[in-house]
Amino acid sequence: MKIVEDLKKIIIDAGKKLDLQIVESDIKIEHPAAVNFGDYSTNIAMILAKKDKINPRELANSVCQSIRLSNNQLLEKVEVAGAGFINFYLKPEFLIKEAEEINYEIEFRNKLSENGNGKIMVIDYSAPNIAKPFGIGHLRSTDIGQAIYNIYKILGWNCIGDNHIGDWGTQYGKLVAAIKKWNEKDLDELTIEDLEKLYVKFHKEAETDEKLIDEGREWFAKLEKGDSEARKIWQKCIDISLIEFEKVYELLGVHIDFIHGESFYEDKLEEVTKEIIKKGITKKSEGAVIVEFEKMPPAMLQKSNGTTTYFTRDMATIKYRLENWNPNLIIYEVGVDQELHFRQVFETAKLMGWMPDQGMIHIAHGLIRWTTGKFSTRKGDTIHLSEVIDKAMEKASEIANKSVVDKNLTATEKEEMIKAVAIGAIKFNDLASDPRKDVIFDWDQIMSLDGDSGPYLQYTYARCKSVLNKSKDKEQKNISEVPQNINNDEMALLKEFYKFEEKIIEASQRYSPAVIAEYLLSVARKYNEFYAKNRIIDQKEENFRIFLTRTTASVIDTGLNLLGIETIEKM
Repeated sequence: MKIVEDLKKIIIDAGKKLDLQIVESDIKIEHPAAVNFGDYSTNIAMILAKKDKINPRELANSVCQSIRLSNNQLLEKVEVAGAGFINFYLKPEFLIKEAEEINYEIEFRNKLSENGNGKIMVIDYSAPNIAKPFGIGHLRSTDIGQAIYNIYKILGWNCIGDNHIGDWGTQYGKLVAAIKKWNEKDLDELTIEDLEKLYVKFHKEAETDEKLIDEGREWFAKLEKGDSEARKIWQKCIDISLIEFEKVYELLGVHIDFIHGESFYEDKLEEVTKEIIKKGITKKSEGAVIVEFEKMPPAMLQKSNGTTTYFTRDMATIKYRLENWNPNLIIYEVGVDQELHFRQVFETAKLMGWMPDQGMIHIAHGLIRWTTGKFSTRKGDTIHLSEVIDKAMEKASEIANKSVVDKNLTATEKEEMIKAVAIGAIKFNDLASDPRKDVIFDWDQIMSLDGDSGPYLQYTYARCKSVLNKSKDKEQKNISEVPQNINNDEMALLKEFYKFEEKIIEASQRYSPAVIAEYLLSVARKYNEFYAKNRIIDQKEENFRIFLTRTTASVIDTGLNLLGIETIEKM
């Protein structure tokens, strides 16, 4: 980030005047915990003092004095705090300039795009299993994956989204077996709910009839060998599922570039298996072929009956992505329960010389759980996402009907608003949590439409648009001169705006959309505090306060767009 780079240069230049040898990598710059300690802070004086065994506060004072003597456009003042921290306070003129950049969306995006500079990122996300309604458990991968795709895209990366749906493996042999055994409908009449019930029935029956598991394995072996009946039933399951998945993606506002399920790699499995064996990193174990690792359990490349595994298919997948897209980075947004699997996949790719370890990232998101444990389709206790959306729509509709503002909406606007609020509530509840943490499924929390929520941000945006519509100055995006007396509420907003770029970058580095969610809430709170205490229209400060309002709207609009949440003009 340029501000941090400029501060480091200022510190190094000040050190040179004092004959201090300051290495840029030693300079750590952070935001102080309390706003009264400035906009940025560094402990570099304490680090240098420890090396040279001198008083850190005295050294910090010397560095500050050297900085004060320089004429820079960035800093209003520099102070020493505590045992030797150096605190930096940015000039209001600089803060306003940063806010102006945000208002010019094209210029702001061009500036952000310099970070990625056209590098290629492939992200594997969503990946629901066929023959099961889209469950709440797949919401995390879908939402987080799409947000990370959006974040990298605005930072100038060429992004490729790949939906690696689960459509291959022994479980689909089990499904074919269940359909053959219990289905009484014509294949064309089956629904995705029918398929799920048959899958659940299979596992319940298998608890007392062990032969069923063998039947499932046999049907998958037939599927792999191209048996026409097995293929016909399996393909119908895929067709039914994809239609249902597309409905969910459209509702969530999600678009994934490619759908390459596990079966897509079927004709590539033999070649990749031979290549890995030829590399000399496998061995036979009880008839199976395994890859051994120094610090991990082995991975099975081929079962004793000759069928492939999830590991084999992911090795074929990673090779395909490297050969066809030549990415600088591959991200897998998949649950934490697959952590060992991806460590094995990445290590094997490295042993094969396909890609360096640092070019492959697994975002091991936590699971959405019952209070008593995780969901299980086998036991039939999942919650379908459609149920959650329906209940959220009901809640949003109830609030809209009680709202005074709602009376100003047309019937179409009201319907669109209710949908946007409901989807925003569901998505933000998911994205506001660190991806690595588990989320306990709680209806009240999922449907919370106030407080730290998506609808709260949508409401703040609508409030900003309402203020802007009332102002006579419709196109103001910058300030001709810095106001003489900026009050605390106005300054609090200015001191949030300049962080927007670094928060987007931080979100990409941490692979966490929650960074942006938390930042947007901070901006919204400060705007609403400002709004409550300060009149805007027909005041002498209107010009500046409209500028703050427009910048707030721009930040929330761009931020929610990155999170995949729709803004609302009226609410």
